[in-house]
Parts: sequence; C-alpha cells; structure tokens
Amino acid sequence: MALVSTATVASSSYHCDLLLFPGGRRRWRGPRWSRGGAGARLAVLQRAGGGGLAVLERAGAGAGSAVLERTGAGAGAAAAARREELVPAGNGRSSYEVESLIDRLSNLPPRGSIARCLETARHRLTLQDFAAVYREFSRRGDWQRSLRLFKYMQRQSWCRPDEHIHAIVIGVLGRQGPALLDKCLEVFHDLPAESRTALSYTSLIAAYARNALHEEARALLDQMKAAGVAPTAATYNTVLAACARATDPPVPFDMLLGLFAEMRHDASPSVRPDLTTYNTLLAAAAVRSLADQSEMLLRTMLEAGVSPDTVSYRYIVDAFASAGNLSRVAELFSEMAVMGNTADASAYLGLMEAHTRVGATAEAVAVLRQMQADGCAPTAATYRVLLDLYGRQGRFDGVRELFREMRTAVPPDTATYNVLFRVYGDGGFFKEVVELFHDMLETGVEPDMVTCENVMAACGRGGLHEDAREVLEYMTREGMVPTADAYTGLVEALGHAAMYEEAYVAFNMMTEIGSLPTLETYNTLAFAYARGGLFQEAEAIFSRMSNNAGIQKNKDSFDALIEAYCQGAQLDDAVKAYMEMRKSRFNPDERSLEGVLNAYCIAGVIDESKEQFEELQSSVTLPSIIAYCMMLSLYARNDRWADAYDMLEEMKTNRASSTHQVIASLIKGEYDDSSNWQMVEYALENSTMEGCDYSLRFFNALLDVLWWFGQKGRAARVLDQAVQFGLFPELYRDTKLVWSLDVHRMSVGGALVAVSVWLNKLYDRLVEDEDLPQLASVVVFFSISRRGEMEKSTITRGLPTAKVVYSFLNDTLSASFHFPKWNKGRIICLKSQLKKLQSAVDSSNGSPAAGFVPMMNSHLPSPDSKIYTREDQLGNGTGHLPDEPLVEEKESELLAL
Repeated sequence: MALVSTATVASSSYHCDLLLFPGGRRRWRGPRWSRGGAGARLAVLQRAGGGGLAVLERAGAGAGSAVLERTGAGAGAAAAARREELVPAGNGRSSYEVESLIDRLSNLPPRGSIARCLETARHRLTLQDFAAVYREFSRRGDWQRSLRLFKYMQRQSWCRPDEHIHAIVIGVLGRQGPALLDKCLEVFHDLPAESRTALSYTSLIAAYARNALHEEARALLDQMKAAGVAPTAATYNTVLAACARATDPPVPFDMLLGLFAEMRHDASPSVRPDLTTYNTLLAAAAVRSLADQSEMLLRTMLEAGVSPDTVSYRYIVDAFASAGNLSRVAELFSEMAVMGNTADASAYLGLMEAHTRVGATAEAVAVLRQMQADGCAPTAATYRVLLDLYGRQGRFDGVRELFREMRTAVPPDTATYNVLFRVYGDGGFFKEVVELFHDMLETGVEPDMVTCENVMAACGRGGLHEDAREVLEYMTREGMVPTADAYTGLVEALGHAAMYEEAYVAFNMMTEIGSLPTLETYNTLAFAYARGGLFQEAEAIFSRMSNNAGIQKNKDSFDALIEAYCQGAQLDDAVKAYMEMRKSRFNPDERSLEGVLNAYCIAGVIDESKEQFEELQSSVTLPSIIAYCMMLSLYARNDRWADAYDMLEEMKTNRASSTHQVIASLIKGEYDDSSNWQMVEYALENSTMEGCDYSLRFFNALLDVLWWFGQKGRAARVLDQAVQFGLFPELYRDTKLVWSLDVHRMSVGGALVAVSVWLNKLYDRLVEDEDLPQLASVVVFFSISRRGEMEKSTITRGLPTAKVVYSFLNDTLSASFHFPKWNKGRIICLKSQLKKLQSAVDSSNGSPAAGFVPMMNSHLPSPDSKIYTREDQLGNGTGHLPDEPLVEEKESELLAL
C-alpha cells in the first residue's frame, strides 16, 4: 500500500483543528508502514479517515465554522468566523497571560491551588484563552492538569466551560486510551442536554472511535439522532472511519455503504459527503480488494462534483492492484479524459508505481505514453519512477534515452539527478556519475547532501580520487559540512590508488570537522591497507576503532584482516582471523570464504584448498571466477594438470555464466583472434563495473593463472587492459631520477607478468639510448607504520612476491638487481648496471630481439607433465636468496636521489 500524507486527506477536519486550537502549529506525522493483515487494513484506514477522526479527537468550536461553510452561509462568512476565533482581541496581552498561566499550572504541585494561579488574571482571561491552555496540555498529554482545570472552571461563574471547552476536554481525555472513556462520558453529561450540539456529540464519538470501539461510536450516532441533534459530515466521517478500521471482526463493506447512503440522502447540506468521506470508503475498498466498488465510488464522486486527490487515486490503484486488474485503471483514466475529467499527474504516477512494484516495465512505460496522449503533462517524479526501474533492471541504455526525453519535456530536479547518480553508481558507470554531476552544475540545479554523498560513493568505488577531491572542495566552497559518508568515499578512492598517506590524512580530517568516522569508514581504510598487504596498519586502525571509538568489528572488518594477512604472507594469521570471525557469530559470505581459500592456495595446501572450494560451492550458486582462478593456479604450481583441465572444462561448460566460459576459453588459448578477443575485452570490462575492489582481485587472480599456465602473451594483453581501466595506477612511475615498477598490490603471477612487461619496456629504452636515471626500482613491499621498519627488515625479502621477483630478475639479467641496505621493500638496479645493460644491448649488433623476456604463449602441458615440481625452483618461490646484495651501492650514486 502506497504511503501518503494525512495532510492531503483531511479537508474539513483540517479546518476544525485550526478552529479548535487557534493559532496553534499544525504538527504532521508521517504514516507508519504496515505489512499486511489486520495491521495493514488499520494503517490504510487511518490514513483515509484521519480527517474525520481528527475532528472527533479535537472536537471544538471550529466544527461550527466548518458547518457554516457547508450550509451555504458563504465562504466569506466562514472565513470571517475563522479569523475571529484564530485572532483573539488584544492578541499580545492575551498571549502573555496564556503563557504565564501555562507556566504557573505546569509548576503547580499535585495538591496546589488552581485558584491562586488564576487570582491575578481571572478578569483578563477569556474562554478562548483557556482553549489555548488546553491545547498545550493536549500536546503534552497532560490530561490530569486538563481535568483539574476543567473541574475548577465548572465551579466558577466567570469562566464556566461552554460546549467548546467540553469538546476540547473530551478530546484530551479520549487520547489517553479506553481507561478514561468513563471520564469522557462524565464531561459530556456535565453539559446540559439542551446545550449539546453536533460539536459535543462528535467529540465523544471521536473518543470511542479512536479506541476502536466502532459499535459504541455507531450507537452514539443513533443516540444523537434520537435526541434531535443533526449530525454533520464530520460526524459521519468519524463513524465511517471507526467502522472501516475495525478488524476483529471487520465491518462488512455493505454496512459502510449504508452509512454512506444515509449521508447522501440526508436533506441537510452539512451532511453532504466530502473528499474525506470518499477517501475513507476508497481505503476500505482497497484493503478488501474490492475493485468494482472502487470504480463505483469514483464515478459517484465525479458525479457529485468532488474532485479526487492524490490519495483517492492511490487507493483506487491499490484496489485494482490487489484484484490483479491494473489494466482497468488505465481504461478508467482514458474514460475520464474523454469525459473532461482528466486525472492529474499523481494519478498516473500511482499507476506507474504499481506496475514498477511488480517489474512490469512495458506497462509502466505505456502509462507514460497514455498520460501524454490524455493531455496530462508528465512531471519530474513521473520520469524518476521509470529511471529507477530501468536502473534496477540494468537497462542503462533505456535510462540514457529516457533522460534525454525528460530534458525536452520537464527540467530535471535535484531528486532526478540523485536517482541517476544512484543508478549509474550501482551499475558501475562511475565516470558517468562525475560527468552528470558537472552537467548538473552547468544547468543550474543545486546539489544537496544526498547528491554529494552519492557522487563521492561512486568516486570511491571507481577509484576516482581526483574527482572525489573536487567534489569535496565544492562542498566546502558551498558551505556544506561533508558527512562521514562523503569522507568515506574519498578514503576509498585514495585507497584504490594506493595513496595510503593521503587516505589516512583524509581519515583524520573527518574528526577535525566533527564528522566522526563510522564503522564503514574504518573498514574502508582497512581494506585500502589490506590490498597492499599492510597488515600492521590494518591491525592498528581496528585497534583505534575499538579502543578510541568504542566500535566493534563486523564481518567486513574480519574480511579486511584476512585479505591483509594474505597479501602480507601472514597465512596463519589469516586463518586465525577467519576462525575468530566464526567465533564472533558472523556468518561468512562469498568474500570471506574466498579470503580463506586464497590463504590456502598461497600456502600451496591442496587438500585444504579443495575442501574450502567445496564449501564455497555449497554456499553460493556459482563460485566466482576469482575462486576458480585461485584453484587453477594452485593446481598448475603443483603440476596437478589433470585436475586443472577438469576445472577448466567445468568453467567452459557452465551455462549459468557466459563470463566463466569466456575466461576458460581465454586460458586455453581459444580466443586470440580479433573477433573473439572482443568477447574477452567485454568480460574484462564487465568486471570493472563491480568497482575497483572486485576488479583488483579479479585481475590479480586471472594474471596469476595465466602466468603459471605459461600464457605470457595473453597475460600481457590482460595487464594492458587492466592499466587502461585505471587499475594499478601506481604500477609505472618514471622520473629523471628513477624508473619505477610497483607490484606490491599484485599476486605473484601478476607481479611476474608486470616485471616481464616492464623489462621489455626497459629494453626498448636502452635500445633508443634514452637518458638513464640514477636507478631502476621494483617495489615489492610497502609500509607506512613505524617509519618503514618492515621495509628495512630482512623479513621482507622472505615474502613470496619479493623472493620470486628477485629470482626472476636475476635469472633474466644476471646480477643486475639487488636489495639495497636502506630499503628491503624494493629491488633496485643502479645506473652503473643500467649502463652495462645498455652496452650489452648495443653490442648485439642489431640482432632482432623482442626484449629481455619473450612474451610467448606456451602449449598447455600434458596431464602428467612435471614443470614446477621436478626440483626446487626459484621461479616457484622456493629458492634461496643470498644474505648480502650482489652489488655494493655507491654512495655517490645514491646521493643524487
């Protein structure tokens, strides 16, 4: 059932509220969600009949003015009557006296004297002033003081309560529950029978109706008629709402129609059904799925000259939706348009939303076209519904086309852009989000905080750190205080670019401006550290989170630790973190299981890896390509080629995912030609739409398996695609002083692919006689804690990536590269060695060579081949590294840096 504001329902009761409580502020409360059953019916009827119930609850003199309006006394007379009540004589003095009296009564002890509170002002207060006092006590729910004041007024001749005061007190008591209904009756009977009008009866009926006593409310209506007091439309509306709200047992709809018939056949104009009446009945029909009765009520409504509002149309749509006949609503709207009663935009919007709730895209678009054909101009909200529907279905071409159409029909507003930002952000079109944000500013549409948060989130997932900084600068320039969500996006973007120090500065800046980091912020920073293997930093950030901020880790926190330990080669700690997560009663998801699988695969334990993969298969519909690539790399490194080929065949014959088929064919070398390679590029590009976090893990796993399968040429092409997509922005950094390659965030196989490509680029530079830098450097580990103690420790040299890369470099170029004493996190080649390499290249007399490393694709080994396990292989990360560097650094060469 669609949520609607009660403000649009209560037509007559809205006036009554103002008249009963003159000068008071109207306090709107949004409707509550209800999920089916009796509660759902009750919620709907509360929204429909809220107007009538409000009259009964607050019943006051305003009802009399409402009657004047309906009895034909003239709109001017009614307005004058309202102004006379709302603006008392001597407004400033009276307001001061009322406020003083409220303060004195509020501070009065339980047995204090009310007479003393009124001594100084007894000749200056009017009954209208007392009504204002009751209004304040009603707002507070202070029925005790209201009742004490009422009893005092009963004993005084100068302020004896009139019917208006009686009605207000009944309304105050009726709000407190069934226990005070007897007191409501006492107040009602205190009023002489000849002084009772529809106002006092309506207030008493409201008290019973509010407490779900519809039979008593109906009996009071009969008693009212028997006493010769003519009910008003507000009286009937309240009884109707009470009966419609009844759930145990529900009141038959025919009985509601009987009350409706009484109203229609009543000779008095004051009883004529109004908008509240029809909305109450339409709501009752909606919860009962009575589509035919809803159509009948709509026709009767139009014949009576009562124009439906947004609420009316929503209930009509709900009734037909419940009956499974939404197509009839479109026909009704067309018939109305032919008769000159074109439904407004909100009516079509309600029908469109009903179609979107069931995913009926074609029908929703048809409503838009019918709306245009019927002469009703679509609004921004109309287009927003369809844009959101297209986005949730992944139809982004439809989003773009519809947005272009919208711009020619109605100017997009901030809410429309926010929908687009969310749709494109969820779909992985991160750069398009940034472009739309600039378009928004150029067209003069002012962003709000939700806008900036959505854009920052997209920048974070896409690793667009420069754009994230620009958005943050815009927010600061416009006087907007960035929220924790906005800063989280910036931290994530910087983390994806391996800009750890900048991410930490942004993290600390949040606290300085008062936007305290949330659990998501801590997890985001920890994941940034984890991707680079900075497990000490990840541990430190979670220690700060629990000790300083008092925030406990959740499942994502443990996932970050597992990844940090795996990338940092702390495999035992990774498994311990997983076990701690289970002990903390967090259910592992696919990301968690993949993290532990990665630890086992890096460790090279086949049985444990197979067991973990089987658990992953039982937990998800289909393991990701990342999980398959981990297992394939493990089998290849252990020469388990038969198992590897079985798994490749499993991927290739999988009908649930075409991406699995493409990647399997890529590994087997079946997609090298240009037409098939386009399918590979499409699959690789699709991975980037999941965000940088997934993409980095995807490309690392794929590069790893391609290397160990001997597919170096294909691996180089895949690495080139990753760089084009903006992944690994730290990979190549060249200056006049240093030619650098940074592989600290890559898998072992991925690092070897990158080193091979980089060495071949180095070869081309040496051939072209470029000016040589002071050194060439390969970064294999990075640390920002304790001033780089890990980088200076020999422990770094024992990390898998460091060992394998070092061995590969020296196998390829003899003793040209070494670990420097001043930093064990990188492997360097000094300028002197580069000159020797250049001389060796020049002395080759122009013999053709593709580079230092032949990037060829090997034939897949036979199932019984022994490539990596026939003896200890340096290339497999098991070789011994010398304790001392093979080349002594020359201080003069390093001083230049």
